[in-house]
Amino acid sequence: MRRGNWKIRIILGVGIILFAYIQRCSNQSENPYTGRVQNIDMNSDQEIAIGLQSAPQMAAQHGGLHPDTRLQAFVDAVGKKLVQNSIARDTPYQYDFHLLADDRTINAFALPGGQIFITYALFSKLNEAQLAGVLGHEIGHVLGRHSAERIAETSYWQKIATGASVGADAGGLVNQYGNSVLLKNGRGDELESDDLGVLFMIQSGYDPNEMIAVMKILKQAAGPNRVPEFQSTHPDPENRIDKIKESIRKYRGA
Repeated sequence: MRRGNWKIRIILGVGIILFAYIQRCSNQSENPYTGRVQNIDMNSDQEIAIGLQSAPQMAAQHGGLHPDTRLQAFVDAVGKKLVQNSIARDTPYQYDFHLLADDRTINAFALPGGQIFITYALFSKLNEAQLAGVLGHEIGHVLGRHSAERIAETSYWQKIATGASVGADAGGLVNQYGNSVLLKNGRGDELESDDLGVLFMIQSGYDPNEMIAVMKILKQAAGPNRVPEFQSTHPDPENRIDKIKESIRKYRGA
């Protein structure tokens, strides 16, 4: 009886894993904005809905929106300039730029569908061109559909882990492997967004070298206790600077 149960568990586990793999392959498509093949199981309307639904909570976690409407208008103006002068203009996403009141956390991030945030702590350290670099980078995350890709990847590895747990009680091992894949992809997302950010800056009339200055600001803010690159989802600022220089040469035709 026990042997029969063991065989059934193996069959069920293999079936779950096979289903997850087939589903993942069927969801692969080429991103029209980056040309990269991705595994994504949602459309742009769903991305927009997730972003709009999550935006209030994300703002609340950073002390809400900044009360100075003039500063918010400035962020809006720079963000809209980037959108209007780049391929972002022709996408289905709804771009909204939010200045957060948080004056301690140096951060900027994008939700699926076009909701983009920057904390006052970071904003206060930037000139206009550097702000354009940060916002352009975040627009790159939206165009790259990185959040949607991460959601699909996480769902895939959860299904694989479930199948392994059912079939051979190896879910923990598979979960660990899945996390390493997500970590690697996360670094690639940052570099892809840096590359797009440089392009958007050039198209909008900003000096792309200011993106390098942003990396130096981030490095200084992190201090000597910065997490090593192999433990972080973000590449080391120094490595990002090298890639940004490559992007500048590429888009300026040098």
